[in-house]
Amino acid sequence: MSDNAPRPDLARRRLLMAAPLVVAGGAGVAFWRMLSGMQQGSFDPHDIQAPALNRPVPDFTLPDQLPGQGFGAADLRALKVPVLVNFFASWCIPCIAEMPQLNALKAQLPIWGIAYKDKPADALGFVRRAGNPYARIASDLSGMTAIDWGVSGVPESFLIGPGGVIRWHSAAALDEATAHQTLLPLAASLRT
Repeated sequence: MSDNAPRPDLARRRLLMAAPLVVAGGAGVAFWRMLSGMQQGSFDPHDIQAPALNRPVPDFTLPDQLPGQGFGAADLRALKVPVLVNFFASWCIPCIAEMPQLNALKAQLPIWGIAYKDKPADALGFVRRAGNPYARIASDLSGMTAIDWGVSGVPESFLIGPGGVIRWHSAAALDEATAHQTLLPLAASLRT
């Protein structure tokens, strides 16, 4: 080997030293793109491209929170009208914030709730304090049903069309604008 040729171990060290810089640079570019999208209004962190859209609800059966109110996939697949399925928890601050909107919606759209990883007594206390928008309430104490649905956190809502097909999904607390501009028009179109 000549004196001017780089030694293999020196080249490997340089490569290992450069690797973190390349990773940091890639992360920086990704972060910059996200911030640029937010500034232009084209990035919505709550807009999850749910692969479950336009697919049947996953198979599940959940026990009730109130006597006779548990439900499962068979109940949703038997529906002739749309229903909103809302995953919630008593310990979830955004769930508390969305309750007035859910209570305002319940006269226009049936809402079924699934208490996510919540003690039954806590979930029932939460619903009693905040007002009960739910026609039926089930308990997903283990969180496994939420995983099957693709839930990334609470609150999350799914509009289920007749036949048990997921037609809309939101991974954020439901607000008035979303309810009136997106959810209710879509639910109305599914009724005809």
